[in-house]
Amino acid sequence: MSVSTKAYAAVDLGASSGRVMVGRVGPHSLELAEVHRFPNRPVRVPEGLRWDILGLYAGVLDGLRAAGAVDSVGIDSWAVDYGLLDADGALLGNPVHYRDARTEGVAEKVWASVPAEELYAATGLQYAPFNTLYQLTAAQGSAQLASAERLLLIPDLLTYWLTGEQGTELTNASTTQLIDPRARDWARGVAERLGIDLGLFAPLRQPGDRAGVLRPEVLEETGLAGPVPVTAVGSHDTASAVAAVPAGGERFAYICTGTWSLAGLELDAPVLTEESRAANFTNELGLDGTVRYLRNIMGLWLLQECVRAWGEPDLGELLREAAKVPALRSVVDAGDAAFLTPGRMPERIAAACRDSAQPVPHSPAEITRCILDSLALAHRRAVLDAQRLAGHPVDVVHVVGGGTRNALLCQLTADACGLPVVAGPTEAAALGNVLVQARAHGLVGDLAGMRRLLTRTQLLTRYEPRGGTQRWEAAQARLARP
Repeated sequence: MSVSTKAYAAVDLGASSGRVMVGRVGPHSLELAEVHRFPNRPVRVPEGLRWDILGLYAGVLDGLRAAGAVDSVGIDSWAVDYGLLDADGALLGNPVHYRDARTEGVAEKVWASVPAEELYAATGLQYAPFNTLYQLTAAQGSAQLASAERLLLIPDLLTYWLTGEQGTELTNASTTQLIDPRARDWARGVAERLGIDLGLFAPLRQPGDRAGVLRPEVLEETGLAGPVPVTAVGSHDTASAVAAVPAGGERFAYICTGTWSLAGLELDAPVLTEESRAANFTNELGLDGTVRYLRNIMGLWLLQECVRAWGEPDLGELLREAAKVPALRSVVDAGDAAFLTPGRMPERIAAACRDSAQPVPHSPAEITRCILDSLALAHRRAVLDAQRLAGHPVDVVHVVGGGTRNALLCQLTADACGLPVVAGPTEAAALGNVLVQARAHGLVGDLAGMRRLLTRTQLLTRYEPRGGTQRWEAAQARLARP
């Protein structure tokens, strides 16, 4: 490896699997390789749905052992969930999964103290039943929360176990609904009115901050030679993914695709209007003072659950058959909370079509086409709404993440939006993670410099829109009927 090239381990944790990637970065080069992948299987216990956080940590250690010599380590993961530590720094039980039912009905309790309009004006975060604020409200009065001295979001918890140092990375903290996106600091008034102790949180960190070095025990476990620094990255995986959007000077929207679709814009300031709240857009924080103005859409979770119910058929063949099904025959609201929980997804999609007086899809190919048409329609609506609400027109849509492998979804998104779609990179979150570490070491410059390097080094595919958008407008109108 050239002296001007450095190696960085990106720990990238998703809702169904985790992996450790090694990125090798030079002034004009960027290569990424997966060195270890491991499952992320939630466990249902008598008290509810929990993450197997010890299994995840073991996977991280195995991955670092497989990575070999690296110049830094960074961790990103999904948002909102957390672990609680006691006064000795020991974990108080397995972290609760965001799909757990404990937050049902909690929002109304929160809004009785801080009305939804005030909450949005203060935090800019869309309503989602699993936001950390609602989880903490649901936990009030529990023995576990009463015993807690510290709360660490998932990537910060794993960083603590690696380094012994505690912090709260800002991009992930912005998903808690306890951050003021204008001040980029805690929304203390909101927390006080809801009885949430912000003293539970460790001090805020910025992406690029040093988060410690690997403990001697971790070095021994992984076989690495110290010191190995750990760098705070955009620890919310979407923050890392958006940092890896290979945009030039064009006006762009982005869609981060995977289990969820996160569709929106990168802005310089939050949009905190009542109209924005009603449209359920969120203002999360990104790199270099940016705001990720986006809407959460259920995403490929719908297809993942169906594939699981069908016994894991060949996905390529399923998509080929779905492409033969007539377009927009039936669509569902891909943002409907009715699809949030696992189980019986094909039946639930069929029921939604039946209830809206549309043709009911029966075969796996028909249901798959319904899902992909519905996701493209949701992408269209989010991109159009974001432009209107932010007063920020766009010329191109960048699709990054796992959904870039789904050529049918990318083409349908271009058709629905009436805009070119540039798909790639697939491993956007890991690349963003690596590039923040590289920037902390002076190998790349600002966010624009990171994106120039991505544009030069990553495989990108362009999809041009086919035909007009009238049939998509008609499908949206059909879905909007009571």
